[in-house]
Amino acid sequence: MSSPEIASISWGRMTVKGCSTTYKDCKVWPGGSRTWDWRETGTDHVPGVQPADVEEVVQKGAKTLVIGRGMSEALQVPPSTVEYLKKHGIDVLVLQTEKAVREYNALASKGVKVGGIFHSTC
Repeated sequence: MSSPEIASISWGRMTVKGCSTTYKDCKVWPGGSRTWDWRETGTDHVPGVQPADVEEVVQKGAKTLVIGRGMSEALQVPPSTVEYLKKHGIDVLVLQTEKAVREYNALASKGVKVGGIFHSTC
């Protein structure tokens, strides 16, 4: 199963190819995507992306995970999250969201089992 292309990204708005939903923040993985609802895990800009936020994408088969920290990189990614991913053999890239989307799409186009979690505002 391939990772879906992110069709567009702008402030507060993301679309995924083949999906009619417009996202503010989203998770993508080989074969799917959904809204990333920060309330599910109590995520906030600080301390940032928690291992619980990325666990689902790992379980869905991603071997590489791209994390988009927001347009102004306000969303933090603590060492515990990176360590969690590495412990599970997952390559991780942490980038400004527009750069993260470009990298994610490049990897997906090469057939990499890539997943991502993206914050589309601050």
